[in-house]
Amino acid sequence: MSAKPTGRLAHREDGLYLMLDRLFTAPIDDVWASVSRPGGLAGWIGTYTGAPETGAVRFKLSEADADWTYVTILKCIPPKRFTVNLGEGEAARHLILHLVEGAGMTTLTLGQRLHSAADAARVGPFWDYYLDRLVAVRTGQPLPAHEHYAGGHELYYSELIIPTKPPVAPVPAPPHA
Repeated sequence: MSAKPTGRLAHREDGLYLMLDRLFTAPIDDVWASVSRPGGLAGWIGTYTGAPETGAVRFKLSEADADWTYVTILKCIPPKRFTVNLGEGEAARHLILHLVEGAGMTTLTLGQRLHSAADAARVGPFWDYYLDRLVAVRTGQPLPAHEHYAGGHELYYSELIIPTKPPVAPVPAPPHA
């Protein structure tokens, strides 16, 4: 597996996001299970406890020293998308995940809202690593080595061009009486 940086910056209505895509030769429901169920998450990123239908779960990365983190599920439309806040307060990370199926393929797009474009140098290598782990687990390949995601990845993400914001439509003046 090639450890290449893949993210891009994009403006959304609520801020600047780092967006990453992966393409799978699989139906959308199958990919959804890999990103939304404890058994699907276990092989590539971690696990969670709790009942998602309540809107709150606790998540833990598969790293040996990882702590449990509270997750607030803001929106969930199976098997197409979910929006969550991972963590609490100012340290919370706002994530979106969107799946689209077509022609026997499913595209997964993951986005994390950034506080500033400089955050991409830290966030990008993290998500490239874990999304490549997802690809490896789903295709039966060996898991990528974490050290392949430092250095060049950080440089790539630190040099991303910030797209110009789309113009905001002017608010029409009220009619004169």
